[in-house]
Amino acid sequence: MLIPAIILGGMGIIFGAFLTYFSIKFKAEENPLVQHIYELLPNANCGACGFAGCSTFAEALAEGKVEPYKCAMISDENLQKICSLLGIKTGEREKYVARVMCYGGNNAKRRFDYKTIQACNAVNAIFNTTLECSYGCIGMGDCVKVCPVNAISMNENNLPVIDEEICIGCGKCVGVCPKNIIKLVPIGKNIYIACSSNDRGPVVVNACKTGCIGCGKCVKVCPQQAITLQNNLAVIDYEKCDNCGRCVEECPRKIIFNASLREKQMILA
Repeated sequence: MLIPAIILGGMGIIFGAFLTYFSIKFKAEENPLVQHIYELLPNANCGACGFAGCSTFAEALAEGKVEPYKCAMISDENLQKICSLLGIKTGEREKYVARVMCYGGNNAKRRFDYKTIQACNAVNAIFNTTLECSYGCIGMGDCVKVCPVNAISMNENNLPVIDEEICIGCGKCVGVCPKNIIKLVPIGKNIYIACSSNDRGPVVVNACKTGCIGCGKCVKVCPQQAITLQNNLAVIDYEKCDNCGRCVEECPRKIIFNASLREKQMILA
């Protein structure tokens, strides 16, 4: 038994030596630009840019495969430095914030309780939803778990609340939500409609206390004609919206909000 062990051990040493030799001999010379870029990135490795981490993102930047704007966490100062290193023009990037387009939560009727796998995507895959409203927030916090900066929490109404002071607009919560009720909105646009249902008014009333019934009152009062009804749901054109708030006051279901007041409104619901 000793001789075979010695032979195998010797072979392992020989193969290890060969691998080390060839890895050194044929190792590609590292691009110094990659290291310079990497040092300017936030090194959070959040994955929001679509890459495994900041190092692979730095490599893609150096190779011209992606633009630096894909990193939501990078500071404006470091963004300018990276653009200078890459020899590209620094444009003014528009900042976005995530908003939850649902005000159902405990206001929505529940078809049944489900306490086994506490994950929105699991419930969606098995049952579609546990609610009467098939468009509403399932409420199990998948968005909370993926947020790289801890900007999302669940409130007493069983809905996610996004802290806009912390949110970096990376979109990870948007991607993980199986109901597509989290949207990225230009950060300067404060008015939003907290509903995503395309059902007709009577169906919405039966399913949820706070859903949009498509009455069109917000459409009529908007001085900028920024709101239209699409598939029974009021939708805001943010290129036209000037944050006047007329629609907030007019909505009979009280589901159009000014984002600066949202957290207070959600807690009081």
